[in-house]
Amino acid sequence: MTNRNDMTLTSAGYYVSQEAPIVTDNPVPTPRTAPPDVLRCAYMELVVTDLAASREFYVDVLGLYVTEEDESSIYLRSTEEFIHHNLVLRKGETAAVAAFSYRVRAPEDLDRAVEFYTELGCDVRRNPDGFVRGVGDSVRVVDPLGFPYEFFHFSDHVERMSWRYDLHIPGELVRLDHFNQVTPDVPRAVKYMQDLGFRVTEDIQDAEGTVYAAWMRRKPTVHDTAMTGGDGPRMHHVCFATHEKHNILAICDKLGSLRRSDAIERGPGRHGVSNAFYLYLRDPDGHRVEVYTQDYYTGDPDNPVITWDVHDNQRRDWWGNPVVPSWYTDASLVLDLDGNPQSVRARTDSSEMAVTIGADGFSYTRREDADASTEGGASDEFKLGNQL
Repeated sequence: MTNRNDMTLTSAGYYVSQEAPIVTDNPVPTPRTAPPDVLRCAYMELVVTDLAASREFYVDVLGLYVTEEDESSIYLRSTEEFIHHNLVLRKGETAAVAAFSYRVRAPEDLDRAVEFYTELGCDVRRNPDGFVRGVGDSVRVVDPLGFPYEFFHFSDHVERMSWRYDLHIPGELVRLDHFNQVTPDVPRAVKYMQDLGFRVTEDIQDAEGTVYAAWMRRKPTVHDTAMTGGDGPRMHHVCFATHEKHNILAICDKLGSLRRSDAIERGPGRHGVSNAFYLYLRDPDGHRVEVYTQDYYTGDPDNPVITWDVHDNQRRDWWGNPVVPSWYTDASLVLDLDGNPQSVRARTDSSEMAVTIGADGFSYTRREDADASTEGGASDEFKLGNQL
């Protein structure tokens, strides 16, 4: 829960404050051990059921580069990457996420990761040879929220493809930007991630202080991961960045030309949260992939935290376009360290979709219109939406 007296309302319609006044009544204990020094999100390991179909989607359509592959796995990277991979596709029976992987600053941070998560009582495993190709000594854990996290320092270096303009496509994906995780208790997740060294950049709340989502970062952008309120633990999406808006439009045009427009779930559009231009796609197994560009720098120590009202019609889409219901309800399973799907726990706090009926109905565009509405019912100024 939070208090809006600690926030300042801006001319753009959102609030600002310093380091997220988000409080949980069910905290994960803070370890005495210092956390590993996380640099950035580095790669995701996805289990897919049809490796050939996934290769076609990620390589032939989206243009990721193949570092290496065999009959059971494909290692992919984006244009600007110099480490071995940003995405691992591994063939399996159940589509799910096997690892959210973070790079750490030094080899000693792996020792800290073991101590940090052992103190929390988590399942902790270390492999000096790495759990996947191209990555050395690594630690994998099931964190207190139920997500499979990996930490590594060493990686094989590969050619950075930025100068290979002869290979670039109009929708070039240049970087892995972030993960998005679905969890029932967002304040609990925020406090745990802050203990891990992450900082909140933006969040969505209501006037009573219910927190619906929070964006958290280590690198100096809007986020390395986001915690979205919902039934979890599940993976909402993995995101790759492009350089410009036209790259996203080119992807849409390409999917249309291939008669694969059904892969487009939401967008293109402009987010209020993060200010980024976006597109959401679904791969052949239903894993959600965002393509994203033009967020902003967050690296200063006094970078203000942005808080959006859950009823602000422009928080999820700056142009006020409704959010499709599947975007709120669908997400990928996550695995434990033995490859078994994790049990999904229901969210008990209010859901964002439920409080903004029609996935953005009963939301305001102008705050003064919402404030002037009659108590107990929607005014004519509310955008009603008709998706549900």
